[in-house]
Amino acid sequence: MSRRFEDARLGTRKAALVRLVICALAILPMGHALAQESARKVLHIDSYHEGNEWNDRIVAALQETLSGKSVELRVFHMDAKRHPSESDIHASALAALKTIEDFKPDVVTTNDDPATQHLVMPYLRNASIPVVFCGLNWDASTYGLPYRNTTGMVEVSPIPQIIRLMRRHARGSRLGFLSEDTQVKRKELTFHERLFGITYEKTYFVKSHAEWKEAFLRAQKEVDMLLILGVGALPDWNLADATRFVEENSRIPSGTDFEWLTAVSLIGVVKSPHEQGRWVGQATLRILEGVQPSDIPLSHNREGELFFNDRIGRKLGITDLPPLARAVP
Repeated sequence: MSRRFEDARLGTRKAALVRLVICALAILPMGHALAQESARKVLHIDSYHEGNEWNDRIVAALQETLSGKSVELRVFHMDAKRHPSESDIHASALAALKTIEDFKPDVVTTNDDPATQHLVMPYLRNASIPVVFCGLNWDASTYGLPYRNTTGMVEVSPIPQIIRLMRRHARGSRLGFLSEDTQVKRKELTFHERLFGITYEKTYFVKSHAEWKEAFLRAQKEVDMLLILGVGALPDWNLADATRFVEENSRIPSGTDFEWLTAVSLIGVVKSPHEQGRWVGQATLRILEGVQPSDIPLSHNREGELFFNDRIGRKLGITDLPPLARAVP
């Protein structure tokens, strides 16, 4: 272990207990809990909470990939979306570190930025334990990656493609950005502007379902196209209500990169969480076979699918599905 890892152990126990009281974090055995002493161990650090659909699908794909491989997989939820303060996330990271110390995994896997920023970078960087990440948005070098003991899949979104499809039906060029108010989504906004030269006329960062609906209504008058990019941090999000609301109130084309938000968007060019979970599982198996993480190049997600919401389309006077598009149920 690195010196950072050893030094952190001194304060871990107290912080972990505090965090466990605050968040009731679950460390859940996944898949077949193998009794054999020869079974290898993998600990997955989920930056968010169980019930966050994107991450749950990543874990499911990881579990499926490791199934039947004599691997015991456990999951630790940092709950950083619902408890986003620096003190809460720091305490959760220390609790995760304590779990690593107790469980003694052969490989640690992670998803999303908080686990890398608050756990891997300060405590596991260049340590002896291998780390495989996914879900880091746009640029891993933000955290000094890659390290000697890490590899992973960087997550990118097809934002220019979504905008191009929306523009065909827009009355002007003003673009809006509607999302949960989180550090990760603000990071995404910055990279949209930096990488693609996108200028947003209006940005709407919201913290509740009611705020989301209010911002959606404002956007119908203030911009000509609207990107809808994340609601997992909204504690009272109600998809059924949002779907009815959007179908009644849409006046401009909207787009998303999440499949479960195609119900509230005209167009979806969606990423695949299963791709990321599979990649992490496959890289983990290679490492368990003796491959060094540094010998596995960083990757980017490539899979995607086009969706079209006919109910919103009819509201906007659009009747034809784009070529190769899948209709939203």
